[in-house]
Amino acid sequence: MRHLLLILPLAACSDLAQVGRPPDFTDTAPTLEHHALYNIPLPEVTERRRAVDTASLWSSSQRSLFGDRRASVAGDILTVVIEIDESAQISNSSQRGRTGSQSMGMPEFLGIPQLIDRELPEGASMANAVSAESASSFQGQGTVSRNEQLTLRVATTIIERLPNGVLRIEGSQEVRVNNELRELLVTGYIRPEDISRRNEIAYDRIAGARISYGGRGQITQMQQPRWGQQISEILLPM
Repeated sequence: MRHLLLILPLAACSDLAQVGRPPDFTDTAPTLEHHALYNIPLPEVTERRRAVDTASLWSSSQRSLFGDRRASVAGDILTVVIEIDESAQISNSSQRGRTGSQSMGMPEFLGIPQLIDRELPEGASMANAVSAESASSFQGQGTVSRNEQLTLRVATTIIERLPNGVLRIEGSQEVRVNNELRELLVTGYIRPEDISRRNEIAYDRIAGARISYGGRGQITQMQQPRWGQQISEILLPM
């Protein structure tokens, strides 16, 4: 409890530090994307071959007029096109019912029921010892409706080329408008052959895709419950 009381003022101070100022951009220096851009790849051709390529219009170099400009090695940049327009609707219903009845009596059994009847109160008899009825019913219905639409384009960087040729990409984008910072993060794995001639790839061609679009700032803070309310909802039983 003592540690919790020490943490709460620190959390409040972090919010107070942003009063009167827009949210800060995320530092890109410690990211893998920054490291891949600064990494110098190994030369693909020798100096002799490179001199020949520069003297010909039909050079196979990536920067030539007819060269393949698609991203292929760590540090290259390509564009991810995100066009999500999905909708889903699920409706389930179930109904169950059951009824049952059971009765048991012992009119005669070696004269034992008659002996028991003498000891029972007036009106009670072993002829109708047990009689039970039961009925149960259940009805359930559920509906799920979802509609998502998102259209974005973001530049990503090849972080790593795996031994099987698959490329690992990572990209981020931050846009600050009126003290509100919108963040877009994209990571995943792609195949070089899925990259188009325009050096673009669709989001549905990314394996293990992790796409995050959100924000932070004054508007986002107003839409979220305060940390004190979140803690009380977790701790309080009701």
